[in-house]
Amino acid sequence: MVDFCKIFEDKSIQLVSEIAENLGIEAFVVGGYVRDLILGRPSKDIDILTIGKDSSEILSTAVKNKIGKYAHLSVFKSYGTAQVKWGKNELEFVTARKESYRHDSRNPECEPGTLEDDLTRRDFTLNAMCIRLSCGQKGELIDLFNGYSDLQNKILRTPCDPVITFSDDPLRMMRCVRFASTLEMYIEENTYNAIVKDSERIKIISMERVKDELVKIMKSPRPSVGLYHMLNTGLMKHVLPEISALSGIETRDGRGHKDNFHHTMQVVDSTAKVSDNEWLRIAALLHDIGKPKCKKWEDGHGWSFHGHEYVGTKMVPKIFKKLTLSLGNEMAYVQKLVLLHMRPINLIEEDITDSAIRRLLFEAGEDIDDLMILCHADITSNNALKRERFHKNYENLREKMKEIEEKDHIRMFQPPVSGDEIMSTFNLPPCRQVGEIKEKLKDAILDGIIPNDRNAALELMHKIAGEMGLTEGEVKKSNHQL
Repeated sequence: MVDFCKIFEDKSIQLVSEIAENLGIEAFVVGGYVRDLILGRPSKDIDILTIGKDSSEILSTAVKNKIGKYAHLSVFKSYGTAQVKWGKNELEFVTARKESYRHDSRNPECEPGTLEDDLTRRDFTLNAMCIRLSCGQKGELIDLFNGYSDLQNKILRTPCDPVITFSDDPLRMMRCVRFASTLEMYIEENTYNAIVKDSERIKIISMERVKDELVKIMKSPRPSVGLYHMLNTGLMKHVLPEISALSGIETRDGRGHKDNFHHTMQVVDSTAKVSDNEWLRIAALLHDIGKPKCKKWEDGHGWSFHGHEYVGTKMVPKIFKKLTLSLGNEMAYVQKLVLLHMRPINLIEEDITDSAIRRLLFEAGEDIDDLMILCHADITSNNALKRERFHKNYENLREKMKEIEEKDHIRMFQPPVSGDEIMSTFNLPPCRQVGEIKEKLKDAILDGIIPNDRNAALELMHKIAGEMGLTEGEVKKSNHQL
């Protein structure tokens, strides 16, 4: 059993306890802090529950005054909540309350309530425990709904009827599958069935808040746990129908393709085993989203998904915008990996040329290592010998990439001759000819016709200009030493 009196080793909790005792206010630490204490995990969130009208405002004001000028107090009177921040410390105060909701809104109508009222309104039993700070046996665990036992047995359930809990605040359905994923817990049957019944109500929640829960799922040790729950409860088709569309197998003439949702889950989990990069994990989630649109039956061949990487790349911006994810470098990174994820496997199935490797290094740039992680994860064949062969071929490809990179420095490729230099050398304005010369120089380097070297590039530049019909009269004498 956990020694709950250890919470008083935290100076901020000790301060709240002393002030609440002096004011005669019943106060408790509640929710996530208690859960994490039982799990032995660090927690930054300290939520203080108080009993009595205006008690959270009174206690938070007294705490702010005790800390002094470095503390900032925010009071939200209509919700009976307050916040005190100073430095890196943050305390949230809430008065025990009852809540009621309209069917089409998650904004509650609040009124003061008892301790039991407040704990009953919370999302799950593991978050409905509190520890007394004042006006009684300090350090006492109050657990009205057996949250401690549920946490020990890894069971997720709601303090009251789950239909009411999820109908009141549909975001709790996403929180449920998130906790199942991050804490590796089992969702109790009635709780699970309630999510299935009310999954459509997730649509009234802002996508920004849904996205926050989805990202937390993606950061968990095995994201597939939460993602499978999203699919099977119906949440996925309302949040990410593009991912839901990957599920299922179509059969024709006795031949079926693999379940692309199941394959994607394998890729996501394999990626998560070796990388904490959330954007790489998201790229793994989205790498095959173009397949449903590209699926085609070919007589004599079977099912194909030709071009799904190109279609998927075009789908990424719409998904990022809908989920309110970053539309900057992070989106460009995911697009790049979705576009290129088939390139390495195509290389290892052919005779690998130095030119093809240079182009892959050029297009992937500094993200080549992440691309190779994704490509390794994308090998999910049930045939162990086939998996082993692919992995071995990938390692051979890595070695060849390393050799070429050390020799040609393609990964961070910058043209040895700039467009401005071409224009000044040949007295040209910005025009198509300048772009053609640049493109031919780049292709010559990537194809190994010339080394990635300035003098070689300048020499070829003059040759290309001559072939393009630029006469001596049009060519301004270059001062460059060839």
